Amino acid sequence: MSLLAGVLTLLAFLLLGQGWLTGMSGLWAPLGLFLWLFAAMLWLSFSVVHHADCLAIKLGEPYGTLILTLSVISIEVVMISAIMLTGSESPGVGRDMMFAVLMIVLNGLVGLSLLCGSLRHLEQAHNLQGANIFLAVLLPLAVLGLVLPNVTQSTEAGTYSNIQMLFAILASISLYGAFLAAQTLRHRGHFVAPGEDADSGHDHGDLEVHSTGFHAVMLLANMLPIVLLSKSMAKVIDYGIDAFAAPVALGGVVIAILVLAPEGMAAVNAALSNQLQRSINICLGSALATIGMTIPAILIIGLSTGTPVVLGLEPVETVMLFATILASLNTFASNRTTVVHGVVHLVLFFAYLLMVFD
Repeated sequence: MSLLAGVLTLLAFLLLGQGWLTGMSGLWAPLGLFLWLFAAMLWLSFSVVHHADCLAIKLGEPYGTLILTLSVISIEVVMISAIMLTGSESPGVGRDMMFAVLMIVLNGLVGLSLLCGSLRHLEQAHNLQGANIFLAVLLPLAVLGLVLPNVTQSTEAGTYSNIQMLFAILASISLYGAFLAAQTLRHRGHFVAPGEDADSGHDHGDLEVHSTGFHAVMLLANMLPIVLLSKSMAKVIDYGIDAFAAPVALGGVVIAILVLAPEGMAAVNAALSNQLQRSINICLGSALATIGMTIPAILIIGLSTGTPVVLGLEPVETVMLFATILASLNTFASNRTTVVHGVVHLVLFFAYLLMVFD
């Protein structure tokens, strides 16, 4: 049903969307278009997660979670690229969306997962080596992509020169590629729960599992309408921000919520089922994939189109980023988590929301 609704929505916007999107005015028509697109794309996203979960059962960890992460973050990267290519006048739109995803994942989803899991199970265990590998790659990527541009001397604050952009692209691809090699080849055992066989699947509930090929095709089929509708969503969001003088960063929050809602539910459900390792793989994997995939994408667009790209965070955002990384390093410094860790991350999440709207 979600695929049918997505296809019908896509056809409607392909046939009539040009008139709707160029003639937007007032409040109610744009709001109606936004709610329609948001509902259709969110429904499709849940289907993507469903088929990724089925693939996780067929393939085992960490491949199942990796497929889920790459599917969801690919949608986010496509939507960021679509907004940049629509001619948005905000050179920091990619940075804002990327930072929103990091704050929602590392604070909102991690905090909610740890809180819910600890309330039900008191303490939960995870594989310390895996969490350390996630954070070991996440820290330099975050600094190279979001902090270093503010202190370079060859260009304006927050930006890279062309040669620096090329280096950032290669560095991001290299770091994320090295991580994927460790997760899927050399150190698979670090990303499964302690005492669990890396080649075993997970029990993800009463899912009706078909062949690997079927779920792979259905996953891609549900992703395609999301990708094709992302440009329409980008125009609606741009109109809303300009028309109502909303914070530019709000666009990033909206996109992040849309993209991460189904994945967030999967992470919380895993924690409630005492599968904290799967929850961590989803959350930290999403944060890492966000930086590792988004930075090369927006810099390549900037280089190829001549579009200015601002990556450096504002001072308040930089403080929030380092507070989040320090909290994450402390949370995953041992192989057991408690309710306190969840509360810490949720407080940081609400602090981020306050900074967006105030």
